[in-house]
Amino acid sequence: MVKKLLLALALLTSPFFGQSGAYSSLSAQTKENLIICNEGNWQSDNGQLAYYDSKTNTLTNQWFRHVNKTKLGDTPNDIIQVNDTLIAIAVNWSNIIQFIHPDGTACGATEGVPNNRRLCSDGQYLYVTSYAHKCGTTTFTKGYVAKIDVKTKAVVGTCEVGWEPEGVRLYKDMLYVANTGGYSFQEGHDYEKTISVVDPTTMTLVRNIDTGCINLYSEMSQAGQYLCVNSAGDYYDNPPKTVVLDCETDKVTTFDFPCTYNTTDGKKFYTIGSQFSYDTGDYTWFVNTIDPQTMTVTDGIFNDAITSKIKSLTAPYEIYVSPYTGNLYFTDAQSYASAGDLYGYTTDGKALFGPLEAYINPAHILALKPQTATAINSIAAKNHEAAPSYNLAGQRVNGQYKGVVVRNGKKYIQR
Repeated sequence: MVKKLLLALALLTSPFFGQSGAYSSLSAQTKENLIICNEGNWQSDNGQLAYYDSKTNTLTNQWFRHVNKTKLGDTPNDIIQVNDTLIAIAVNWSNIIQFIHPDGTACGATEGVPNNRRLCSDGQYLYVTSYAHKCGTTTFTKGYVAKIDVKTKAVVGTCEVGWEPEGVRLYKDMLYVANTGGYSFQEGHDYEKTISVVDPTTMTLVRNIDTGCINLYSEMSQAGQYLCVNSAGDYYDNPPKTVVLDCETDKVTTFDFPCTYNTTDGKKFYTIGSQFSYDTGDYTWFVNTIDPQTMTVTDGIFNDAITSKIKSLTAPYEIYVSPYTGNLYFTDAQSYASAGDLYGYTTDGKALFGPLEAYINPAHILALKPQTATAINSIAAKNHEAAPSYNLAGQRVNGQYKGVVVRNGKKYIQR
């Protein structure tokens, strides 16, 4: 009993709790709430959302299940804020687009877009790419982009693009869709090299832009008129590259390194690239900043503190610049089969927290708009919800208990 009380008291003074240390000295302008989309393991139906509460410096895993008493689904693949009251999540292998409010409550879903991948929105409509060959009663030879009315959650239009489309962005009332051809071995077609331009009003294909680079896979970041796209290559003879497209001129600039995970502050692109070779079985990592105005590249991101931390990660899995604070967040998937870590920094290299232990494969991050960020019931970082909890008197308590608890040797708050 005495040992448990001493442990609890020690944890109360720990800087990890946010009562002291670097985090508590940061200004309010640098603090914001986040949603982290954890992919889980493919075909394991264990995708999760985590919620970071900046006021308490705590991360709640299984947040969607906690709020809605149900699973999120299998392999959530993207998350965006559509408007002040609506967030959309592409749950890839469950074949749904899940909608939630900023407080986490589910508020509808679209089930007619199987094998959905990436999202963008103009606030009135949601656009989602799909690898599938069918949407409702419409059949496609290749992949497509679907248009969803966010009021009704219904699909109101589709347009066939290239094979296995991924990233999608809007620029001057046109959709730009990166095609991969990622199922080339299974479906007997070649890798794609194109970015499709689609008129979202009529949902018709306007043109295809040949980038000269194959397998335009994963994320697409946008800084004004410029798009940053990863070309994954074929993992054998065609090495990965980074593609930057000027939407005003359709000019394509390529760089001889990958940008597997990329983000932007609206001016520059910040990239972490993974180059893998089946021939050697080795990974090579690249950490770069691209200025699309001058098409110049510098090694690292922001400063030595951030760059060194990123380069020390076991398996970088996401990078994200908040559009509200400019804070930089990134994750480490570790083994890809167990809990990953979330890191947060100000651009001058001050740690916001962490690392905080998220769930398996923390892949997508969303900073909530300050006016929509909602404090919720939270459990502190590095939690394991199945483990028994004890109050400060050393007595075992259940989930209905409110106050400070000790679980797995760590202190948390239950509200």
